[in-house]
Amino acid sequence: MKNTALEKIQPYDKATSEFCSAVLSGLRRTPRAIPPKYFYDETGSHLFDAICNSPEYYPTRTELQILGSIAPEIAEITGPGAVIIEPGCGSAEKVRILLDRLSPSAYVGMDISGKYLKGVINKLSKAYPTLTVKGLCSDFIRPVNILDIPLGDRLIFFPGSTIGNFEPTDAVNFLKQMARLARSGGRLLIGVDLKKDPAVLNAAYNDSEGFTAAFNMNLLARMNNELDANFRISQFKHSAFYNEQSGRVEMHLVSQSEQVVQIDNTHFGFSRNDTIHTENSYKYSIKEFQTLARLGDFEPDKVWTDPDDLFSLHLLNVA
Repeated sequence: MKNTALEKIQPYDKATSEFCSAVLSGLRRTPRAIPPKYFYDETGSHLFDAICNSPEYYPTRTELQILGSIAPEIAEITGPGAVIIEPGCGSAEKVRILLDRLSPSAYVGMDISGKYLKGVINKLSKAYPTLTVKGLCSDFIRPVNILDIPLGDRLIFFPGSTIGNFEPTDAVNFLKQMARLARSGGRLLIGVDLKKDPAVLNAAYNDSEGFTAAFNMNLLARMNNELDANFRISQFKHSAFYNEQSGRVEMHLVSQSEQVVQIDNTHFGFSRNDTIHTENSYKYSIKEFQTLARLGDFEPDKVWTDPDDLFSLHLLNVA
């Protein structure tokens, strides 16, 4: 089959204006919060790759180990000719394990950072010259309509425990959207971070090389660069911790001094220790997530974990 990688990946429509609207709305809230999807400009995407390779950040290497061991079983279950769709594909390194073993008919990678996505799709196109490879610059929390992919059962691949970034009710709505995208007969292979020792979680989000801190702080730089904001970046610090009562890791940007920030003719005052809540990462038990999946129009099929029960991969069928 001829490779049909997109030569031109259209930029995400109105990304800057939507970014501005989200920032203004988030800073007017109490407490202040900005959605984590805005971490992922080109710099943020590269920083996230660095986080995934840090020694403290167990999810990536653990998920890769599980994925490598179960790929033959996934291939047997799905059979050849599946269409693999990866929302928020990032570097698309994990999906290569599936591309190598599943004999799919096509791969569609989706990401909000168009420039970064174009490089990823070009690399995949060269690595898999006989595979139909497409890129779609899109915010995956919005409904997706992919019309130009080959026929075949769809396997949605959503690794990395990104599902944990959603509030539980929003996670259910997202799963319902993925069920519609997968269609009848389709499946979802999804990574889910498990509840564990808080010390392990706190270390994972405070890596010694400072990649997570830089990733968090880059949101301030992006607001300065794209929205003409005047954050004094040196007067903020990264904070991440496990909130055991809520079952989630929280990330915040913490003001270190009194300051006033201007964005789009709007002024926001910050006192010392005021925060901007930038991310949640919910952790689930297997039973908790399977309950969530059923509410999201999926039926649990298989689940795999590592020997230390740090991480899980779930195969779900469209209900």
